[in-house]
Amino acid sequence: MKFMLMMNVPHDTGDYRISQWTPEAFNAHIKFMKDLNRDLTQSGELVDAQGLAPPGRRRSSGSARVARRSPLMGHLPRPRSFFAGYWIVDVEKPERAYEIAAKASSAPVPIGQPLVIPIEVREVLAAPSPSEG
Repeated sequence: MKFMLMMNVPHDTGDYRISQWTPEAFNAHIKFMKDLNRDLTQSGELVDAQGLAPPGRRRSSGSARVARRSPLMGHLPRPRSFFAGYWIVDVEKPERAYEIAAKASSAPVPIGQPLVIPIEVREVLAAPSPSEG
C-alpha cells in the first residue's frame, strides 16, 4: 500500500522559520531527515521524498492568458500553514505509515525538542486497470 505523508508547517512570517535557525540546529534537523530517508530506503519502503521551496516562491497557475504575462500568475490567499514537503512510502499496513509519520514529526528543532507538527497521511490510490474501465 502506498501512502503520501505530507508535512504542513505553521505559516508564521510567510517563509520558512527554519531559515532563522542557527547552522547547528539546521544541520541537526537536516541530518535527522536524511537519516530517516536512509532508513526508509534500506527497508525498501521509500518511494520518494522531497522538500518544497518556501511559500514566498509559490505561484498559482491562473489562466493561460495570465500565465504568459506574469510570473505571479494570480493572487494566492495566505494560508494558516504551508506544505513543506512529503514522503511517499510503500508499506504493508496503514499502521506502518502512521509510525513513519510520527517519527518524521519528531525531527529536532533549535531548542532540542521534537518538532511535533501534524503530518497528514493519505493513501495513494491506484488507477483502475484497463480491464476495469
